[in-house]
Amino acid sequence: MTEYLTNYMNQTERKLDECCSLNDIERLFAEHMDKIAFMQHERIVHFLVTMMFAIILTIFICALIFSENFAILLLVTIILILLLFYIKHYYFLENTVQKMYRVYDRMLEKKQYFEDMEVQE
Repeated sequence: MTEYLTNYMNQTERKLDECCSLNDIERLFAEHMDKIAFMQHERIVHFLVTMMFAIILTIFICALIFSENFAILLLVTIILILLLFYIKHYYFLENTVQKMYRVYDRMLEKKQYFEDMEVQE
């Protein structure tokens, strides 16, 4: 997902810079709106999974405190590592979606520019 999103954002910014007509920007705009919706869904799912792992980690830490069992310590370690990776990925998703919003704003500005140019003609 990280590579896919990074490639998509690079392509979209390149296409936005190369747009030279209202039709081009409208197609790019529609595609970008769909991707934003997909990534918002992806972000919500990863947020929920991350929170679930945090709750499970808390439960196992409490169990470790009361039982001092080595097997629970192993589970806590594994869940902690998984949680750290989920947090890292969620951080990437959150920042990329915010970057998508900024590109969306640039698209709106460019779309408005082309619309103004058509009105003048």
